[in-house]
Amino acid sequence: MLRPILFLSIAVASAQVEAAAPVNPQIDYATFRHLTAEVEPYRQERLIDWEAFVVAAGEPGVLILDARSERQFAAGHIDGAVNLPLPEFSVERLAEVIGEVNRPILIYCNNNFDDDRPPVMLKSGPVALNIPTFIHLYAYGYRNIRELGEVVDLDDPRIPWVTDTGGSRPSRADRPEPAAARGARNR
Repeated sequence: MLRPILFLSIAVASAQVEAAAPVNPQIDYATFRHLTAEVEPYRQERLIDWEAFVVAAGEPGVLILDARSERQFAAGHIDGAVNLPLPEFSVERLAEVIGEVNRPILIYCNNNFDDDRPPVMLKSGPVALNIPTFIHLYAYGYRNIRELGEVVDLDDPRIPWVTDTGGSRPSRADRPEPAAARGARNR
């Protein structure tokens, strides 16, 4: 009788040890969930259309922040934007690029353009770069953030698009032709 109870006790203790995942104090998902819930209503109030974005960009001291990769940024970005890829966000890098925590910041990402062509390929909506960029800036104490909430056309002449490679604005002709259209043409 003692043996089955001992075996059961050992089995239960082993299961509890195996079920307990290692805890990394530097990764705090529970606080992240709380942060996203806190940011959501604040972010909604900070979404602006293209016209307001242009007006804000002309205000003194405003920073247009592009958090896409260096490669994407070099291939094309809004004129005057500064690149700091999201994976490089840290207290030190943000302070180096942004400076004062109350500095006005404008953000945009690929999903603000409806063209879905390089350098602004669409991302899945729930992981559009604007969302983590806004959350990260907020978490690091930057609250004077405004986000382009509108979808615009890359070919819209109002968009001051520039490249670091000396190339011209990507055009619709640069977009690969859909496979269905190629197949219909070749029939």
